[in-house]
Amino acid sequence: MHNPADSSVPSLPDQLLSPGFAFVEGDRMKPLLTSLGALMDWPDFVDSWNHLAPDPYLAAKGRFRRRRHGTFSAPADGPVVAEPHQPHFQSLQYNTLQGDIQRWFEPIDAAIVHGDTLGTILRFCHQLFGHVAPATKRWHIEVHQFRIEASADAAGEPTPEGSHRDGVDYVLVLLVDRENIASGTTTIHTPEGRLLGDFTLTHALDAALIHDPVVYHGVTPVRPLVADLPAHRDVLVVTFKSADGGIG
Repeated sequence: MHNPADSSVPSLPDQLLSPGFAFVEGDRMKPLLTSLGALMDWPDFVDSWNHLAPDPYLAAKGRFRRRRHGTFSAPADGPVVAEPHQPHFQSLQYNTLQGDIQRWFEPIDAAIVHGDTLGTILRFCHQLFGHVAPATKRWHIEVHQFRIEASADAAGEPTPEGSHRDGVDYVLVLLVDRENIASGTTTIHTPEGRLLGDFTLTHALDAALIHDPVVYHGVTPVRPLVADLPAHRDVLVVTFKSADGGIG
């Protein structure tokens, strides 16, 4: 997972074990991905963010974002496969704004689900997280497309719940695009609130990898660089959770 000639860079599995997160710039992330598959439909993958549906659970609270959602599964030694569309659920322990409810979002477009790019990203996650957690026999996987929109009147909130955990085992946050926005800095904290690191996903394929039970993460609000032009931050979030004790 890293260049063996550069011993100063810890491997991604080592970073996920301690300190519990890693930031990977797009120039490094791209060859990691393409070693496992193609990104031939990348332009269509990026364009699909222009067709996301509003998040109805946040719109009523004045926090506007668009999203789509999909569910997958994978055995430790087999391929990642798409599951029937189902709701996203988090307990109040992990989401104080929208916990303990089943949230139904529009499904990810089938062409994206079965396309090269998402398949390659999921293979990368499966290999990496499986390496870190070799005892896991089966994974429950969720994929979220997010567009956070900002305007001169209202900042966009990538994580309106604040610094949090997702209630899973591992998380990939991959930048797809950002247009006319400032900030959006990812912050990583200990459970006690001590800052462990911060970085900003600024280029396509810049990635944050997180060991969710170990650290908390959040993203600062985004604002337009030019007030009267469209402004958005597009990310793909992939979560892996052990399903050995039952999917959920």
